[in-house]
Amino acid sequence: MTRLLVEVEGETEENFVNDVLSIHLYGVGYTDVHARLLGNARSRKWRGGIKNWDVVRKSILNHLKGDRGIIVTTMVDYYGLLESWPGHATASTGQKSSCERASIIEKALSDDISSALPNLDPRRFVPYVVMHEFEGLLFSDPCKFAQSIGRHAQKVDLPYLSCKFRAIRSEFPTPEDIDASPETHPSQRICAFVPRYQKPLVGVDAVKKIGLDAIRNECPVFGRWLQKLECLV
Repeated sequence: MTRLLVEVEGETEENFVNDVLSIHLYGVGYTDVHARLLGNARSRKWRGGIKNWDVVRKSILNHLKGDRGIIVTTMVDYYGLLESWPGHATASTGQKSSCERASIIEKALSDDISSALPNLDPRRFVPYVVMHEFEGLLFSDPCKFAQSIGRHAQKVDLPYLSCKFRAIRSEFPTPEDIDASPETHPSQRICAFVPRYQKPLVGVDAVKKIGLDAIRNECPVFGRWLQKLECLV
């Protein structure tokens, strides 16, 4: 039996795990995959959104100690990540690729959890930081992403939107390199053309249309995470 708990920061990521990722991982041998919103487990009102690392750390440790057969992973956006998270200060300075930034933070998270649980099998905690946020992954196929938006928004000029999304994608080596500036992070770029962009509705629909294989091929940090999870079965 291989069971996975994914600590996520929002409804979109929760839906992605429960509706897309779980199906893929069941296909490679997992017996249970589910998401948990960060925060107060007793009240959905106070869950979701990025939290201080000490809150997330406590939750991860409780799950690892309370259920010795479970694997825990994270799915949190680099954009908006708080400075309290291990590795954040180092990752955010200097000229680094998205892969380098993610690797620095993920290693720091692993080291921190391992320091609290010295006998922990390292395969049981697999941190993942989304570069730079979930919407970035959807630029793996700009046209299919635009089509998904068109299904949920009225009066969308699909050829125009597809053209704009392709232009954004062409500016960067990978979709994960679309930057984290408040003015130019992926969600902000989308809202410039679709002011009423509805992330929870469009996100999972777009992933299904694009396909996990296309996303993992375009997004090396995501692909690395998915491969790690697949290899744990």
